[in-house]
Amino acid sequence: MDISVVGEGSVQAAPDVLRLLAGVEVRRSSASEAFTAVRAAAARLAGALAGAGIAAHDVRTVELSLGPEYEVYPKVSAYRAAQGVEVVVRDLSRADAVIDTVAGVGEEARLNGVTFELSDPAAVLGEARTGAFRDAAAKAAQYAELAGRPLGPVVSISEEVRGGGPQPLFAMAAAADAGSAVSPGRQTLTVNVRVGYDFA
Repeated sequence: MDISVVGEGSVQAAPDVLRLLAGVEVRRSSASEAFTAVRAAAARLAGALAGAGIAAHDVRTVELSLGPEYEVYPKVSAYRAAQGVEVVVRDLSRADAVIDTVAGVGEEARLNGVTFELSDPAAVLGEARTGAFRDAAAKAAQYAELAGRPLGPVVSISEEVRGGGPQPLFAMAAAADAGSAVSPGRQTLTVNVRVGYDFA
């Protein structure tokens, strides 16, 4: 291999899935009371989400905690219990309704953030790869011309993807749509590809 170049391709796409981190939290004078109360609140939350059309497989428990809170150690002031869930909303037009549903569970309800992602990034990733490879090929051709050598065949390819895959996507719009509390904005998915060539 006589020449190695890095090409970059970036594509913007609108995320179509929302992941909502929500849950319930209570404080009671005893651990058993706190745990019983939080389990009851969690059951109400699960029922409300089901009523809002969220499928059971789109709700995942991500937190279950119980412990003391101290006024001045070791004096316990209360016991805190919490149960958190990750809710997948596959229809973004219903995102606000789902958020309102969680808030409507009662004073125990908690909203802990949202992330957006692409449900199927394959097509976008393919477009970014094409752009990255063309960028690398153009650079290699320029270097070969500068070196006064004809460019030979490709002998190696490796890539790095940024902004895609299983990671949550955080690109947000500057302002939400009219009447909407959340906006997915646009996600930039970038592919860097390193291509090695032989000189002919």
